[in-house]
Amino acid sequence: MAKKSFQEVVSNPDMPVLVDFYADWCGPCKAMSPVVQQVASEFNGKVKVIKVNIDTNQAAASQYRVQGVPTFILFNKGQQVWRQSGAMPAQHLTKVIQQFV
Repeated sequence: MAKKSFQEVVSNPDMPVLVDFYADWCGPCKAMSPVVQQVASEFNGKVKVIKVNIDTNQAAASQYRVQGVPTFILFNKGQQVWRQSGAMPAQHLTKVIQQFV
């Protein structure tokens, strides 16, 4: 199976896509990792969650002007519907996603 481009992944018409832009050297990103996993399992089958390393995926990071990590962007049918940078509680992320599922 061919690897899908970033654009193909976030344009998923079936479900919203949450993108976690992160970096291996980023402390808050590491702190958010279990939160993102928790939210991903909570919305399993309803939301696609992908993690994008800004150091190995600079094109996607610059396309969406990601300047700080972690940055979370929620796409719904290919459109960016929400964006926030920095660590946040799981409940906040859950509330945002619930609006689109």
